[in-house]
Amino acid sequence: MNHTFAPGARIEVRDAEWVVRRVDRTSTGGLALSVTGVSEIVRDKSAVFLTEIEKKIEVLDPAQTRLVPDRSSSYEASILYMESLLRRKPPTDEKLYIGHEAAMDLVPFQLDPAVQALRQPRQRILIADAVGLGKTLEAGVLLSELILRGRGKRILVVAVKSMLTQFQKEMWTRFTIPLVRLDSIGIQRVRSRIPTNQNPFYYYDKAIISIDTLKQDAEYRTYIESAYWDIIVIDEAHNVAERGNSLNMRARLAKLLARRSDTLILLSATPHDGKARSFASLMNMLDPTAIADPEHYGPEDIRGLYIRRFKKDIQEQVAASFKERRIAVAHCDASAEEEAAFDTLTDREFARIDQQRSGGLLFRTTLEKALFSSPAACIDTIRHRIVRLRKLEDEQAALDIQSLEALAEGVGKVAAQQYSKYRKLLEVIRDPLVGFGWKGDDESDRLVIFTERIETLRFLHTHLPRDLGLKERAVAVLHGGMSDVDQQQTVEEFGKDESPVRLLLASDVASEGINLHYLSHRMIHFDIPWSLMVFQQRNGRIDRYGQERTPEIVYLVTRSVNPKIRGDMRILELLIAKDEEVVRNIGDPAEFMGVHDIAEEEALTASAMEAGKSPEEFEAFIRGSDFDDLAVLLGEVETPVGRTARGSTAKPVSLFPSTYDYLAAAISHLRRQAPFEADLYPAEQRLDLTAPPDLSRRFRFLPREIVPEDGRLVLSADRDLIQAEIRRSRKEEKAWPLMHYLWDLHPVVDWVNDKLLAAFGRHEAPVLELSGGLGPEEAIFVMSGLIPNRKSHPLVHEWFGVGFSGGAFRSVEPLDALGGRLQLGRRSYPNRGQALDVDALRLLLPEAVSRARAWMSERREAFEEGINAKLNQQLEALERLKAKQLRQLEFEFGGSRQPEKIVEARREARRREVDRIFDEYFDWVEDTLTTEDHPHIQVIAVLKG
Repeated sequence: MNHTFAPGARIEVRDAEWVVRRVDRTSTGGLALSVTGVSEIVRDKSAVFLTEIEKKIEVLDPAQTRLVPDRSSSYEASILYMESLLRRKPPTDEKLYIGHEAAMDLVPFQLDPAVQALRQPRQRILIADAVGLGKTLEAGVLLSELILRGRGKRILVVAVKSMLTQFQKEMWTRFTIPLVRLDSIGIQRVRSRIPTNQNPFYYYDKAIISIDTLKQDAEYRTYIESAYWDIIVIDEAHNVAERGNSLNMRARLAKLLARRSDTLILLSATPHDGKARSFASLMNMLDPTAIADPEHYGPEDIRGLYIRRFKKDIQEQVAASFKERRIAVAHCDASAEEEAAFDTLTDREFARIDQQRSGGLLFRTTLEKALFSSPAACIDTIRHRIVRLRKLEDEQAALDIQSLEALAEGVGKVAAQQYSKYRKLLEVIRDPLVGFGWKGDDESDRLVIFTERIETLRFLHTHLPRDLGLKERAVAVLHGGMSDVDQQQTVEEFGKDESPVRLLLASDVASEGINLHYLSHRMIHFDIPWSLMVFQQRNGRIDRYGQERTPEIVYLVTRSVNPKIRGDMRILELLIAKDEEVVRNIGDPAEFMGVHDIAEEEALTASAMEAGKSPEEFEAFIRGSDFDDLAVLLGEVETPVGRTARGSTAKPVSLFPSTYDYLAAAISHLRRQAPFEADLYPAEQRLDLTAPPDLSRRFRFLPREIVPEDGRLVLSADRDLIQAEIRRSRKEEKAWPLMHYLWDLHPVVDWVNDKLLAAFGRHEAPVLELSGGLGPEEAIFVMSGLIPNRKSHPLVHEWFGVGFSGGAFRSVEPLDALGGRLQLGRRSYPNRGQALDVDALRLLLPEAVSRARAWMSERREAFEEGINAKLNQQLEALERLKAKQLRQLEFEFGGSRQPEKIVEARREARRREVDRIFDEYFDWVEDTLTTEDHPHIQVIAVLKG
């Protein structure tokens, strides 16, 4: 069997005809052909054939195509058949054909990541735009383009637990990308459906799962090692970067996943911690050949691998979508009980505890940080430390226990009535003069309160419902100790109009990624973060793209007469001021401290407090430190802000004005063949459809949330209508839109395409007699020509007409010119039903196929001229990079003082790893950019004068 298989090819297997939908390389070197049945017995059936197992797979000879007259009115069957094939023609250039048409308010800068990625040999990119700029939408645009190109059948998204539903919903409602949610319930559902030894990651083609689920389940890590995807997306990717010299479980998993897909998309608003090695670990996931020395590399090593913008970069494009935030600091004077607790804390001397630091902080600083959160948090910290000290059973530990118990007694006297910050919180919430005047009776005006500590959350959850006159279910809590399902449910409820939730008490687990801005524009920081990066993350929950009201943010700051406490609070107030200043002038709050890591920023703040620095001294200390080279490195790249993207969109060739027009004609045609329930509403570009059994079967492997309970599908191609439906759906109990976006990626369009492909029998092509369109002696063979790479992905795919006049070859005409001349699909040609002389056309068919092959070979030569330079450039670059990595290897091990045998073994292991990485990439480049001179030709139709 020596065939070139490619998507769109017609093959004969087991005495049935199939159309190839996709070609994948198996682990043993063969091909897996994903196909859809065309001939009668297998029509609409899906199957996968392995070339190593099937003894006879024949690619049908186009010269043997049977030419059959089309008897349908106005050649409707032929036009729809041609369009269904045309819609399977994947783009082979770098233009955007579909992503910009998604159900969203298009902003040019959001197209840049897709434009940049499509220009690279491999679509592997870090999208590192600032909080709230729409990284999820940018990923959706790129995913849509790759799916259209046949490179997105299998997709895995890895996200944090609280983001699973939000990410899943955004991908479906705006891009109709159906990700099945594999949270704890979803995993149980899959396990109940499949045999014990079956890999669940092959059960669904498109899935979304939490990195922590993968981390905690050893069985799933095993399954990952034997699964492969077209695309992997890792959200909040800073969580999987390497920290220090050791790999944590998340980093190891991400490194493993990076090798299990062609395309890798990383998303993070905080992509690095200021350490070159940490950022290099993300870059090496994208391209393991790029960086030889993770401590020293330059812009040229990582060019094209990432894109990063701040609000200030694209302000003119999003001025209407971002409101100027209003910031207020609410001061509260400490009560006598609090002052006593502060004095007790600052007077403490510890015998055993002061001998060691906890997480880089003095324990007194840890206690102060907890007390700044709440008395409850401070008492919880004291109790945990006493438990540890009691295990030591020595005299110094006993003295520290006494000291801590005395502190706990003093802090315990600060009840809710004596707790000034809590009283101020109530005032800010309720009083319209000094605060929000918030009553909790308006479903569209919800409030978010952030705090760092779980015990503080519990305190607030205990007291606020009563003191605000709210029902228990009006207050929701969100923290990292909750299950993935509970976290998602809480976020979902907070964003739904009909939900009783009015007030969300959140720990910093809610500061990553989730949307809280739909019904909320007010936020209170009950405790002040010690890291500007946390400011950015928290505030970004309501101050983000799409917020329709002015974000109002209040910081609660306690004022004390205790000099130590007063000075430390002034440092926190400096951070509040710097957050606003940095956002306005720099764009990245992490630039102020220059360490780009939450824990290190908190440590800097703590060290300033421990040293007794004033705010001015703290700022001078920060400004005096060297900004990291990595910030300079990232700053050297010109920031794309949508200028290139504006000229990078294109429309695919089509016989119909729009997808809706095509679908309306197709549904009407199909209903005449086999009736089913469907209603068309042209004014709304809407289709209501009761799914026939074969369409219902396709929904079995899609997310349950998108399948209508009554089987009635409602679709519209009107983007404004869909976005209104997305907003409306938040008002209902089931917060998934009932109306789907009707565009090329929707499963219904895919189903219609498959149905229309079966309009003609095995190895047949229709003949159309176009009165008035062509001369009486004229005949045009409409052909599809495809040249794939070694992985069977199309590199050159053309539609064209091979024209004859009077039985003699005349010319080859590209489809866009041919379609423009004949107005196929836009002009009605009457079908008179007269007997056609197809014998003369059959005699011309072999020459038409031969001319088509020759024309496609010319197209291949032109393509090769352009691609060979790129291929050679890639291979030469790989050779240079490999040599660079091998030199670095010698440098790393050259000065080692370990025994020579050990050094040589480690050096050899690393050399083998370098060889493996580059061999894989060399093979990938050659398989991807190398073509064979065996164009696949398909006779689509014959147009006769």
